[in-house]
Amino acid sequence: MDTETVLKIVILTTAAGVCIPIGGWVASFERVHSQWLERELRHFIIAFGGGILLGAVTIVLVPEGINNMHNSLWSIPVILSGGLVFFGVERLMARHQNESPQLMGMILDYIPEAIALGGLIALNPAAGPLLALLIGLQNLPEGFNSYRELKQHNKHGNVIPKMTALVVLGPISGLLGFWFLSDHPTLLGGIMLFASGGILYLIFQDIAPQSKLEKHWAPPLGAVFGFCLALFGHLMMTSH
Repeated sequence: MDTETVLKIVILTTAAGVCIPIGGWVASFERVHSQWLERELRHFIIAFGGGILLGAVTIVLVPEGINNMHNSLWSIPVILSGGLVFFGVERLMARHQNESPQLMGMILDYIPEAIALGGLIALNPAAGPLLALLIGLQNLPEGFNSYRELKQHNKHGNVIPKMTALVVLGPISGLLGFWFLSDHPTLLGGIMLFASGGILYLIFQDIAPQSKLEKHWAPPLGAVFGFCLALFGHLMMTSH
C-alpha cells in the first residue's frame, strides 16, 4: 500500500469536504443584511457554484473520463445515464416530498466526484489537486444553500454539526476509488462521465433556474466567474 498516496487522498478529500460546513457557516450570518443576502448574494452564489460545476465537468471530469474510456463512443450513453439517474432520484424525492433537495444534490455529486478523485490520483496524480480544488469550491456554495434549506426545517436544531458529519464521506469515497478503481481505468472513466451527466442535469434543472432574478444582471455573472475560476485552476496546473 502506498501510504503517501493514501495520505494525499485523505487530505485532499477532507479539504474539499470541509468546504461544506464552511459554506454553511457563512450562510449562518444571513441576519446581517437579510434582504440583500436573500436576493443578490444568494443568487450570485448559486450561479457561482453552477459555473464551478460546469468547469469541473468540461475541464476535468469529461476529458479525463473519455481518456480513461479510450475515446469510446460508449462515453455518450454513460453521460446520458448519469443525467437520467439523477432525474429519477429527483422525481423520487419530489414524490416523497423530500425537504432537502439541495443537500441531496450536493451528496449525489460529492460522492462520485470523491470516488473519481481517489482513482484519478492513482492514474494521473497531477490532476488530483485541481479536481479536489473544484470539488471544494463547488461545496462552498452548495453548503451555503444547504444550510439555508436545512435551517427552514430545523428552526431550533444545530445544522452545522450535521453538515460537518458529511465531511467523512469524502475520504471514504476517495479511498474506495483508489483501492478498487486504480486498476480499472475504464470503470473509473465511466464513473467520472456518469457523475458529469448527473451534474449537468442538476445545473440546468436546479441551479440555473434558481440563479435567475428579474431585472438583475449580477447573478448570471456568477456562473461566468465560477467557470473562469475553474479554468484558471486548470491553466495554472498545466503550465507547470
